[in-house]
Amino acid sequence: MKTMKKGLLLINVLLIGVSLVCSSYTLCLFGKKQGIEGHVYLVTGNQMPSPDIKREPPKGVKTTLYIYELTNLQQVTRVGQAPLYSDIHTKLVKTVVTDKNGYFKVKLEPGQYSLFTKDDTLFYANWFDGNNNIAPVEVAPKKYTTVTVKMDSKAVY
Repeated sequence: MKTMKKGLLLINVLLIGVSLVCSSYTLCLFGKKQGIEGHVYLVTGNQMPSPDIKREPPKGVKTTLYIYELTNLQQVTRVGQAPLYSDIHTKLVKTVVTDKNGYFKVKLEPGQYSLFTKDDTLFYANWFDGNNNIAPVEVAPKKYTTVTVKMDSKAVY
């Protein structure tokens, strides 16, 4: 009985300690409830509109998503005029592997990021904001930002 009381006391002390640590936002790993989630879709072939052809919805794809600090067009080595890049000169923050349906969810600190996939050996991202930031995503505190990423470098529009 004494051993059980000591065990319960130890558990209570540990819980109080964890809750005190968690009151400090940066130290609490359990309190990070923000980031990005969404799907990565593979789009290939002729995507031109046609009344005679019914297009299948894009399929989710298992791939790696590369999350960089917000990256401007001036901070990459671009291959021609395509949205393909051989080098990204900002910091890689995280990578996440999507499931077989293309779904991903990753915790991130609040801030702005750029998302890239790979097309063979090159990085790929096909959307920009008005300041030439590549594939920008903003993470707000205590929220998950929903993102849809299309890998459509092999599609024709």
